[in-house]
Amino acid sequence: MAVITISRQYGSGGDEIADRVCQILGCHQFDRQLIVRSAVEAGITANEIANFSEENFRVRGFFERLFSRSRSMGQMLAVAEAPQLYGEYPMELRLSEELALTLVQKAIGLAYETGNMVIVGRGGQVVLKDRPGVLHVRIEAPIEDRIQHIKTILLAERTPSQDLIIIRRAAQDMIEERDASSADYLKCFYSVDWSDPFLYHVVFNTGMVSWDLAAKTIAEMALHLNPVRAD
Repeated sequence: MAVITISRQYGSGGDEIADRVCQILGCHQFDRQLIVRSAVEAGITANEIANFSEENFRVRGFFERLFSRSRSMGQMLAVAEAPQLYGEYPMELRLSEELALTLVQKAIGLAYETGNMVIVGRGGQVVLKDRPGVLHVRIEAPIEDRIQHIKTILLAERTPSQDLIIIRRAAQDMIEERDASSADYLKCFYSVDWSDPFLYHVVFNTGMVSWDLAAKTIAEMALHLNPVRAD
């Protein structure tokens, strides 16, 4: 069955649509475990690497946030515990952005080979560009719709003392930060414009199309793609 990549603006409903597509088609969703599996196959068991994604990315200071350390890029070390290989002692491994990216790309390749998979973010639309049996989808929405969606989530977690204006500002800040992060990730590593419609087979505006209709349409399109061929 086809592989689907979904790129989405934060708060546009892309994650919810991905979940519904999986339910309709009985697909699996690309997750951290595939990245961990790629790391293990490369001789690394650093679970932190699974957090290397669009929304966590910044060109400057990425590893400081990812590993909660204050070392320079060249000095960054990740602790990997591999008792079966190294006994009870943790082994410190030098990691780089390039290695992290390679592991993510390998995991996406594993997802492609497995098939019947929905890949949300992480540059899947570029890594699997022109591969047979892959549908590339972009989800967008007007900024006000996205703010309202994120506000709804934040309001469910708010304390009585939190001001609604502050919550709206927080929602807008989250959207701006996550979108900028995703755009930077694609620009830095793949030299592409995240919002370029030519990267995708179809672009949905969920301000005009419901999440359910988008999910059903994506599922229907996927059924008409040529299946992924296993080597």
